[in-house]
Amino acid sequence: MGVEFTPLRTLSGALRASPEASPALVLNADYRPLSYFPLSLWHWQAALKAIFLDKVNIVSEYETEVHSPSISMRLPSVIALKDYVKQPEYPAFTRFNLFLRDKFNCVYCGSGHDLTFDHVIPRSQGGRTNWTNISAACAPCNLRKGGRTPKEATMHPTRWPHQPTHHELNANGRLFPPNYLHESWRDYLYWDTELENN
Repeated sequence: MGVEFTPLRTLSGALRASPEASPALVLNADYRPLSYFPLSLWHWQAALKAIFLDKVNIVSEYETEVHSPSISMRLPSVIALKDYVKQPEYPAFTRFNLFLRDKFNCVYCGSGHDLTFDHVIPRSQGGRTNWTNISAACAPCNLRKGGRTPKEATMHPTRWPHQPTHHELNANGRLFPPNYLHESWRDYLYWDTELENN
């Protein structure tokens, strides 16, 4: 038996901003986002549940309120976990993380379109499917390179494959901000970037 929260109406009866448009930015206990790309966001209901279970601190709130028969509260826009979640040093080897490591660009021509992945040392020549042998490549470059090494194909990657750290992927993720950033999130997303020299 859970509490049902519904959005409040203004005095004129107009519906206020929808809770569905009010995700909460989730920070670790050190006040850094759990991840930058994808940005660590929780649905408003998950955020409220964590608040009532005393697992998070409210850092900032929206103007949007929700209410039940016994309680009204503003929705959190930024929450911080009370217990620190240690991030593994190295991320999982996935297609998405591979593309993020290579900044969503082909390592041969720089194109960001029609990406696939390339075995730098072809499997036919003993190449393995791992961080240190796979790079992002556009389909035309991958087809042109075929089952050859970069040297054999005279196609030299702009950067060689390597196993990234979570820190590197988070840094790359900051290069691709989401379409929507609430003003209350900005201080927590970019506080550790270098300040401009003005």
